[in-house]
Order: sequence, then C-alpha cells, then structure tokens
Amino acid sequence: MKQGMTYKKAGVDIEEGDRLVDRIKPLAQSTRRPEVLEGIGGFGALFRLNRPKMKDPVLVSGTDGVGTKLKIAFALNRHDTVGIDLVAMCVNDILTLGAEPLFFLDYFATGRLRSREAASVVSGIARGCRESGAALIGGETAELPGFYAKGEYDLAGFAVGVVDRGHIIDGRTIRAGDVLVALPSSGLHSNGYSLARKVLLDAPGMGPRKRLKEIGQPVGEALLTPTRIYVRPVLAVLKRYPVKGMAHITGGGLTENLPRVLPKGMGIRIRRSSWTPPPLFQVLQDRGRIEEPEMYRTFNMGIGFVVIVAPEWVNRILAAFRRQGEEPFVIGSVEKRTRSGVVYG
Repeated sequence: MKQGMTYKKAGVDIEEGDRLVDRIKPLAQSTRRPEVLEGIGGFGALFRLNRPKMKDPVLVSGTDGVGTKLKIAFALNRHDTVGIDLVAMCVNDILTLGAEPLFFLDYFATGRLRSREAASVVSGIARGCRESGAALIGGETAELPGFYAKGEYDLAGFAVGVVDRGHIIDGRTIRAGDVLVALPSSGLHSNGYSLARKVLLDAPGMGPRKRLKEIGQPVGEALLTPTRIYVRPVLAVLKRYPVKGMAHITGGGLTENLPRVLPKGMGIRIRRSSWTPPPLFQVLQDRGRIEEPEMYRTFNMGIGFVVIVAPEWVNRILAAFRRQGEEPFVIGSVEKRTRSGVVYG
C-alpha cells in the first residue's frame, strides 16, 4: 500500500525539532538564574520575582529582531554571532530605564529546520544572555515550509528586566548644561544594514569576502561584528552615581534616539570633533556618497550607548566606566531650546 502523506513529507520534521531541543537545553542551562523555577521544555516558563531590597519593583520589557544583518550570516554561513545581536538589541533597550535584565525568550523561524545551524544561533543567544545576566528561559522554533527562502531564517527576541520604581531613569530631571557621556560601539551593531548592504555588498566588485584595506578585514566579517552589550558596566555605574537619562543608539542613530529621552524644551548639541568614527563608517560614506546628515540618522557612527549626567558628576562617572574596562568620552551637552532635536557643531 502506498504510504500516505506525513507532516515530514509536507516539510515539517518533528524529529529534527526534538534534536534541536536536546542541543539547546545545556545552552539554556548555562544562563540559569536562581529565580528560574521551570524553563525550556514546558508550555511556559516560570520565574520568581524576588526583590526584597526593592520597595516597588517594576517589570520592564523590550522586544526586537536582528533585521537584514541576517543576510550576512547566510552569505558567510556563520550563525554563532547573530544571537548576541538579538539579545543586545533587547537588553540594551530596557537598560535605558535602569532595568536589570532578568530573562529572555527567542523566536526562531525557518523554512527547513537544521538543528545544528539553529543550535549555533541559540549558542549566540545564550552567550548574550550570560553577558547580560539574563536567563534564557524559553522560546519558539517554527518550521514553515514554503514561507522562507532556502537556507534563510528569521529571529525575534523578548527581554524582561526589573527596576525599583523610585530609580526609574526616564529623563525628566535633565536640565540645560547636563553632559553626554558616550560608550563606543563595536561597529554598525544591528542597524542600517539595508543601506550598508547596498553600498558594500551589491556594488560591482564588492561582496562579503571582499577585503578592504581601510578596515583591515573582509567586508562580511566587519558587518557581522556583534552588537555590544552594555548591561554590566552601566549597572555598575548606576549603583554608585546619579544618571539622568540614557539612550541606546539604534535605528535612527544619534539624531533620532537622543531626543527620545529629553523633557520638553530641551535639545542637544553634539561636538563631532570629540570622537573619530571607526573607518567602516568612512568607507560607507565615501563609497555610497552618503551625505553626512544621512549618516548620523542611519548609523550609530561609533557610539552605541549614551548616558546624560550633571556636569559635577562627569569626571567620576568617566573614571567609573574606565574601571569597568570601557573607553568613555564626552560628546556634547543639553541646551534649553524651543524645538527639541540634535544640533551638530
């Protein structure tokens, strides 16, 4: 008798999914926190919120993806770093409110599941969770035949953190004269890749393995550099020093992200001469003939995170970041202005 249709013949391999679960369980276990009661494997994950030192604990959540940076991973067949990006984009966002990341969940979707490849992705997620102190407590793997191009997948993530209500950092105390302290990025992080790919990958003679002397490495490797996670150094500073506002420099660059933390009637003046963007940004600008305003509202220009502090605290906060292994620098200040926004000088 001719065998009938099966789920596997339709394109969904349950056994391969089971193999993936076996591969990722030890990865999730490496991120475990004592508050985790149940994690990977069940219908839901249990996490006990135990914060006796907080008067009024508030949960802070954030979700994001990696975007078309995944195209670089596909082209190079390297999948162990994009998970770091996924975690970073979420935990850096909730960090801006002063939140300590508690746990993380991921969503991995593909047309045909390859457990070894997917486990490589999750290894990056686990690494990002360990670096940020978050527990990887669950997620979803979806095999969707016919929905994604062959060899491609998509990622999304969700982070939850906690902050005492009295210590939420929301920018409301920012005043004219306050100072912007910046922490460097590792590269493009996870934003502006549609433009970067157009300039560096799609142009004649270019490609992911094209080595450029200006950056000292192949284009694909430079573009695949993971997003930095700022959780540990920033939380260490917050424990000792007052910070008024923070911004994660993601899509929209400095131009769009900094005004998000300002109270009404305040603007920011940035001194471009206070830092030199890494060579990759100059390569993008030159090869793409991109105008400077477009660069600053598309890319992070070498700055991944900004804290806004009162001027009397600047030197101590700079020193505190240096003790954490960071290389901070002052990039500008807050001004009283009828129209909010960023002015470059």
